[in-house]
Amino acid sequence: MKKTINLRSLAAQALEQVVEKGQSLSAVLPPLQQKVSDKDKALLQELCFGVLRTLPRLEWLVGQLMSRKMTGKQRTVHYLILVGIYQLLYTRIPPHAALAETVEGAVAIKRPAFKGVINGVLRQFQRQQDALLAEADSQEIRFLHPGWLLKRLRAAYPTQWEAVVEANNQRPPMWLRVNRQHHTRDAWLALLNDAGHVAYPHPDYSDALRLESPLPVHQLPGFDQGWVTVQDASAQGCVDLLDPQNGEEILDLCAAPGGKTTHILEAAPGANVLAVDVDPQRLRRVSENLARLQMQAEVKCGDGRYPQQWCGDRLFDRILLDAPCSATGVIRRHPDIKWLRRDTDIADLAQLQGEILDAIWPRLKTGGTLVYATCSVLPDENSQQIAAFLARHPEATLVETGTPEQPGRQNLPAAEEGDGFFYAKLIKG
Repeated sequence: MKKTINLRSLAAQALEQVVEKGQSLSAVLPPLQQKVSDKDKALLQELCFGVLRTLPRLEWLVGQLMSRKMTGKQRTVHYLILVGIYQLLYTRIPPHAALAETVEGAVAIKRPAFKGVINGVLRQFQRQQDALLAEADSQEIRFLHPGWLLKRLRAAYPTQWEAVVEANNQRPPMWLRVNRQHHTRDAWLALLNDAGHVAYPHPDYSDALRLESPLPVHQLPGFDQGWVTVQDASAQGCVDLLDPQNGEEILDLCAAPGGKTTHILEAAPGANVLAVDVDPQRLRRVSENLARLQMQAEVKCGDGRYPQQWCGDRLFDRILLDAPCSATGVIRRHPDIKWLRRDTDIADLAQLQGEILDAIWPRLKTGGTLVYATCSVLPDENSQQIAAFLARHPEATLVETGTPEQPGRQNLPAAEEGDGFFYAKLIKG
């Protein structure tokens, strides 16, 4: 049964759900992957991620090759053609196989009348490829980002924006976090080397290793025993700054899926940790991660703006607020972000972040530490957010992360580095 399913048609349906309906690829893709064999799961993911990564270029090409835009129920055919061109441009799939499978996808989506159209467009692309690509790459679409985001990146990083865009368009490196309760980083790295794999330690983050080549997790020594976790290096920087200690009351706010919760407990297994998130579905991932690593934390569903509802009058020694944000620092991991976010979202997110900061600050003990973090690269959510907070709260002191004039530490994505991430460490006076 699974062998007869057309992967290209599944990819086209997923892409339509993301681009046309605003669905997250992380929600759309897993149910579709369950329909195919394990061998084909990776290819389905590659087709979806790849089309979303290169969407403006593909859309422009289709616009040159077709005189009329497909509308209504024909839109799935449009995405099927995008999948076809992506394969011809970016994969090692033999062109004849890519064409044949894409054309057959029309039958799978119950549009067999369009087989000839799909075949004609893809063959026309093959004939005109060099001239079309030369023209496409002379325009702004070559940056593969929406115009509003390019404008913001240019304004924020006049000399670095092209490097940020280039990093966003790459496949991300695979970073690991070694569980210091089981091994030192060097000791676990020796086990990895013995298994025939290579990884490189991060110069700043004490538990982080970058794999030379990505691996399935079952090939990582001791993964099932909790010896190591997949987590980007920049995300690991949050807990290094938080510096949790045994016996402390620690709040991990906006905690899902739980990577930072478990990192806190690796650093301070005797801490009392409360993990809170507003999304009950994602909160289940926190419990799953705790279970895999055989750790204990209190897990609650709650809105960061209303702490009285989920923690009463409880106070904390340390708070990690990984605030809801635009996720513009992790585009290389989630290329659908480019097409799901809107320019108008940024002001709304900044307002929400400010509300959460102001609501949770009174729950921090005097002398306590709050680390504010986002996986964004936009100043509205980061340095400007913290500057405004410091102006509202003179009892807050910024430490280790910038100056009051330029508050926070901003990591930008780079080929062999972590994702885009922002941190601000605040002490309550």
